Amino acid sequence: MSVYTRVEADDLCTLLADYAVGELEDFTGISAGITNTNYFVGTSLGRWVLTLFEQVDETELPFFMQLMDHLAGHGVPCAHPVARNDGGFLSRVRGRPAALVYRLNGASVESPGPEHCRSLGGVVAEMHRAVASFTPVQRNARSLDWIASAAERLDGVMAADEHALLADEIAFQQRATDTLYADLPTAVVHADLFRDNVLFDQARVSGLIDFYYACRDYLLFDLAIICNDWAFDDAEHYCPAQWQAFMNAYVRRRTPDEAERAAWPAMLRAAALRFWASRLIDAHFPMSGEVVHIKDPAPFKRLLLAHRADAPALMPQ
Repeated sequence: MSVYTRVEADDLCTLLADYAVGELEDFTGISAGITNTNYFVGTSLGRWVLTLFEQVDETELPFFMQLMDHLAGHGVPCAHPVARNDGGFLSRVRGRPAALVYRLNGASVESPGPEHCRSLGGVVAEMHRAVASFTPVQRNARSLDWIASAAERLDGVMAADEHALLADEIAFQQRATDTLYADLPTAVVHADLFRDNVLFDQARVSGLIDFYYACRDYLLFDLAIICNDWAFDDAEHYCPAQWQAFMNAYVRRRTPDEAERAAWPAMLRAAALRFWASRLIDAHFPMSGEVVHIKDPAPFKRLLLAHRADAPALMPQ
């Protein structure tokens, strides 16, 4: 949630005229995150988040709005788009497609404990159950094909030994796609459920946010992304108590099958590869903007190497 496009009060007053949310009182840019421009917006009737989409294909945006609306309608605590006076969800601000979303209560937790992971496990399982009735389909914008294209751009830009590791892991994942992943269950997944995209009220999840990488993919991929962030501390040390708590809550609502258990070590590598590659692109080819937050790719390289050596189990004992 960086700020690439500067928004002025006049822009917001023009925007808010299309919504029944009251008059503008205050607004401030949000610097966390890396992809879109985001502002907190306060009005006489509530608190909202405005997102200006900087990199997303505009034709794909209705999918994200429908998904958030669907999940909220099924009781999943998540960001919910505000409908305009004409019933639509999308607007334009400074030439960018934009959406106004209800601002949820709570805050993200930098160092989650087992109690946070337990709450998250139950919510993610409910999300994975709710998407069973969601029929729209969306491609994965950071698919293995995208990663392979990113590797081509990075050839000669990054260190040769690192690029060799990147190429080797891509080759492994291409083989796994036809073998280990062939029978895995798929559905629409969040695909970016890091700590800063989950809000808590005390130790209870109060909201999931930033669904703008959501796509149809393996449910196991969602779990691997979560494990790589929530079950490892900032020094990349595995925290089994956190993952045990998450999975204990998750399996009460959805139990991974045998194919998922077999594919788990490779999927942990796939999730680490995806974010290593995307952060490498952001670091070497940054977008310009007023406030740009670029995250270090190195932790995901180290995580990938750790998983290649010895990945933790999907179902801790």
